[in-house]
Amino acid sequence: MLLFCPLCGNKLIVTRGPSDDEHPTGRYRMDCRTCTYIYNYEETLYERKDMKAKEAEDVMGGSEAWENVEQAKTQCPAENCNGDHAYFFQKQIRSADEPMTTFYMVSGVRLALIGGERTKFS
Repeated sequence: MLLFCPLCGNKLIVTRGPSDDEHPTGRYRMDCRTCTYIYNYEETLYERKDMKAKEAEDVMGGSEAWENVEQAKTQCPAENCNGDHAYFFQKQIRSADEPMTTFYMVSGVRLALIGGERTKFS
């Protein structure tokens, strides 16, 4: 919560007031640094704002991105995989001084080669 001084217009800062019997450590209040204005809290102040999640956009172009990609006839190195074709394409997703990321698919499993490490993606 951001409040401004009604006397001089400067931003109020949160400080702790003097202690009393009800509040032995002092009560929080808003003070102006340039004049004598003090805003004492009479109730507990809080603000809750529910954030709405953004929809994730498909940066790879969806299933259409795999229609016209390069392919090579090769045997998949995984033990239980009978795939004999590898589909791949490269895309620059990092800064220009980084190498391109190679995305490839074998037997319907989509993988990405990012910095030499394989990562599954959907």
